Parts: sequence; C-alpha cells; structure tokens
Amino acid sequence: MRENENQQPANRDRDTETVLKEYAMYVQYIENFGRVKKVYSDRGTFALKSMLPQNGIDFIKNVQKLYHRGYNRIVPIYQTMDQRYAVLHNGRLYYLMPWLNNERDGERDEKHKQMFRELARMHTLSVKEIQVDMEEREAHYERTLDAWNNEKDFMDEYIVSCEKKWYMSPFELTVCSFYTDISQALKYSIKKFETWYEKTKDSEKVRTVVTHGKVSLKHFIYDERGYGYFINFENSNTAPPHFDLLPFLVKSARTYPVQCDDCVDWLYNYFRYFPMKEEELLLMQSYLAFPGSALELVKVYSDGRSHRSELDNVTQLQRQFWLLKNIEYMVMKIEEIEQQKKAAAEAAKAEQSPPS
Repeated sequence: MRENENQQPANRDRDTETVLKEYAMYVQYIENFGRVKKVYSDRGTFALKSMLPQNGIDFIKNVQKLYHRGYNRIVPIYQTMDQRYAVLHNGRLYYLMPWLNNERDGERDEKHKQMFRELARMHTLSVKEIQVDMEEREAHYERTLDAWNNEKDFMDEYIVSCEKKWYMSPFELTVCSFYTDISQALKYSIKKFETWYEKTKDSEKVRTVVTHGKVSLKHFIYDERGYGYFINFENSNTAPPHFDLLPFLVKSARTYPVQCDDCVDWLYNYFRYFPMKEEELLLMQSYLAFPGSALELVKVYSDGRSHRSELDNVTQLQRQFWLLKNIEYMVMKIEEIEQQKKAAAEAAKAEQSPPS
C-alpha cells in the first residue's frame, strides 16, 4: 500500500471517527484509498476497511477458523473495546487492521511462488472432509453434462448455419476460423468431467478448505521483515481448493498470446505443499479448459442481443480466442506432467515386482 496526497483531517470524516471511538483511538488524520482508509492515530497507523454487512458473518467466521487452526499469515483484525471484530455503522460493516507498507522488492516469480506456498499452507491447515449427498452429486453431473452437450450442439449448428451463407459477417467468419479450437476445448472438458464422475460417483466424502476467494498479488502483502500476509478475506468460503486456483489461472491467461510456463510452475509449487487428489485435478482440468466466455459471446451475437459494433465483437472474440489458447497451453502442460508422473510410478512399481 502506498502513500498518496489524499489526506484529510479527521473532522471531515465523521463516520470513520465514530467507528474508531469503538477502539478507544484518537484520530489525527485520514487518507482515503477507496473502501480502505489509512488512519493516523495516537496509537499508530491503521487500515480501516468497510464492507456490506451480508458478507461479514462468513468473513469473520472463516478468519477466526484459520486463526484457531494455527494459520497466522493473515493481517490481524483488531477487536473493539467490547471484543467485537467489526463495527456496524450507517449500513456498512467496518473492521480495523494494521497498515503494512508492502514495500518489498523482488522477482515477480518469487512473489507468486511465496503466495502459492502460503495458499497451500492455509488450505492444509483448514482442510476438512465433508459428507456428500450422492444423489445431489449425480444431479449436478447430469445437469452440467447436459448443459455442456447443449453448448456443443449449439456450436455445431451455428457453424453449419454460417457456412450456408453466401456472405458471412466478419464475426461469423472469425467464429468459423476458431471453431475447431473451441470444439476441441469443449470435448476435452466433457471427457475430463465424465472421468471425474466415474472416479467419484461411489465416494461419500469430498475435501473442502477455507478459500480466500480473491487470490491475487494485490491481496498478498509484506511486512517490514519480508513475511507475506493475505488480506481481503471478504469473499472467503468453505469450498474445494480449486475455487482459489481456477480464477487466478484464468485471470493470468487473459492477455496476449503467451505460453505461461510460470503459471504451471506456480501451480505445481502449490501442489508440493498441498497435493491434489487425482479426482480433484480431473475436475479442475475440466473447468479450466471449458471455453465458457467464448461460447457466451457467440450466443449473444447469434441471438441479436449484442450492443457492440461488428468491430468490437470481432475484437472481443479474438481476445477470447487468445484466452482459450493460453489456457490450452496450461492444460496440456499439466496433462504432460501428470502423464510423466504416472509413467514414472509404473516404472518404479515394475522394478519392485519380483520376476515371474
């Protein structure tokens, strides 16, 4: 977090001053950083953040759960004089933390590796197996599979309709040129999803962890000793671990065409400290490869619901194609690594088997 010139006397922010009275604190002045306020007081420098009250219960519960499990790489949340972790005021929920300057320099790759190592440690300390309703799992599987097969049918029919035209629009021509890649991604997702279900349909339990909910380098900051801490747990939840991994990987792939070997390295750095089970990885591969945003763009255009110009639609489709290909590279690298691991395990097993 960096200093800025947006300073104001405390008497110009009555809400903040009122909230901070609950902490027995005299405010000297305040800087605004959107929903975060940097508070200079007689007791030091703090960060005061506000959120919607409906998000507060799970947020505080999950942070407390991590504390109790021994995970301390969360920026501490201070209690009020009457031992509350947050203050409700004027329809907002406020909580107070120390202000960390986050001035550590270092290689981008090393920062990512440390963040993923800490994420794996957080998941390890909060992991818990829960009972699964097997009928509910089957229903989820059938709904998802039907939806994805319908997407496949839609693409096949749309391409046929485009190719029947004498003159295709630029968008339609672009969809046709990308069709093979979108179709292959869909088929891969469906295949992995079916394999996941076959492996788990008789299993009565699933692993869950406390997820951060919004993993990014912006939400992983350093203290003066160089230790990394997570902030912003407002979207935290109890869910399978891929709920933290997938959004980060997809966001990392939203760029120009690039072979992100670093992304795969970060993921496997996480696996070193929190290995995924085979069925968990299958499900993550399925969701990661699914070309949902490209399909949605084509459907909106085909239905006449797009408010973009033809040029904007083609530009957006090109970006979705880059995303698809960047993710395809990640997925294929994961596939390659997992195949190598299986081959090595089988070779080791063969060496240990006595000759016949």
